[in-house]
Amino acid sequence: MGCSICPGDQKFQNVVLLSISFMLVFTAFQTLINIEQTVLTSVQIHDATFTGNAYISSAIVYFFFSLCNWLAPPVVSLLGPKWTMVVGSVIYSVFIATFLWPNTTLLYTMSAVLGFGAAILWTAQGCYLTLSSSPETMSRNSGVFWAILQSSMFFGNSFVYWQFYGSKEISTEMRQIVFSVLTVISVIGICCFVFLRAVSPFRQEGDPDSDLNLRVIRDSPVDSMTKSFRLFFTNKKMLLLSVTFFYTGIELSFYSGVYSTAVGNTSTLVEAKRLVGLIGILVGAGEILGGASFGILATRTVKFGRDPVVLLGFVSHIVAFYLIFINLPNESPLRPIESTAAASYLNPPWVGFLMLAAFLLGFGDSCFNTQLFSILGNLFPESSAPAFALFKFTQSAAAAASFFYSSKFTLMVQLSILVVFSILGTLSFFIVEWGEASRSHATFDAVISEDNDDNEQLLPEEGEEEE
Repeated sequence: MGCSICPGDQKFQNVVLLSISFMLVFTAFQTLINIEQTVLTSVQIHDATFTGNAYISSAIVYFFFSLCNWLAPPVVSLLGPKWTMVVGSVIYSVFIATFLWPNTTLLYTMSAVLGFGAAILWTAQGCYLTLSSSPETMSRNSGVFWAILQSSMFFGNSFVYWQFYGSKEISTEMRQIVFSVLTVISVIGICCFVFLRAVSPFRQEGDPDSDLNLRVIRDSPVDSMTKSFRLFFTNKKMLLLSVTFFYTGIELSFYSGVYSTAVGNTSTLVEAKRLVGLIGILVGAGEILGGASFGILATRTVKFGRDPVVLLGFVSHIVAFYLIFINLPNESPLRPIESTAAASYLNPPWVGFLMLAAFLLGFGDSCFNTQLFSILGNLFPESSAPAFALFKFTQSAAAAASFFYSSKFTLMVQLSILVVFSILGTLSFFIVEWGEASRSHATFDAVISEDNDDNEQLLPEEGEEEE
């Protein structure tokens, strides 16, 4: 009697365990990013020697993240996807633990190291996900991964929401409790990475040479880096998608760091510090709903292509940006707003609108990212590690730039930049998706035509008798 679990089921189990591993590590990390500036401001109240800034820290992380993405494919080739993810997740845990002993030099040094860890972790993730998927299951697996990953925002920020209840500032004891818990959660995630199974790519039946994904892990480090440069500078589809990558980077920095900080700085809101946690919860809820809708139900939601999903994400973000624009003071990303003279268009701000905007930011982000994971896995199955490295290179470079200007630009300027690049990124994705759809239709028509020609050759000519 054969095994009750077919190879396809085992690969899906790999995707689920991969997703849970990321969910645990990022329960800790995404919660940290959401509250980082609020926490560091409180540290400065108790320690005058500490001058760390969350915007600068995040900018350093994403700057080194972008640079190190060029080194990531060789590391994946050397260590393999599984052990690369183990190393990357260890670096995340060490970074989180440093908040137990705040030190400006340590914060910025570990931010740079974390950039390297993030580059290898996410490149290995894209490689492992591609190796665990077939063209038919790529959309489903991408959505499942995204939904489980983003549930991390719900769990971590729920903990913060209750931990900060009734607090106007974060005490040393409260900070140590929060970051001790977050460090332990990230370590559990590392253990889950260790239990990931090695994967071999899906093969076309009867074609042992169809396993092009094997090149992802067989390439030498030099070949992997060369392939990354060639793919980035010579492939038109990758150049177009880079505009979409860039947009996801600047909106990532906005919802993960700028928006929550702006809410926490708005004193006209009741319990503004506590609302920071609630913002994270609702961003996570939007991410989970989007990932589930376009992953688990992928066969229904994307049967007309990926472009309607991306269009839905675009509309969600435009509505969110408008709600934020009318609800928060223009200077709120830069400093605490104590005076009603610097109030928003709606004074006091409507908390319900702020929560809806958080949900729409998360939902729209999942629309873009699930479809990018899907289209990259299908367009570049032979080069999944370089393709995902380039995705993260462009996204993280954009996030680094955004975090740098976030400490200088007002809310209106930042929202204007987001609107412009949301339009450009959506149009770029449409061009690639429509081109791919046209190519698929042309291939299908050619196959049908060839089949018809073969059938006509089998038919007797006019005047001939059938035997």
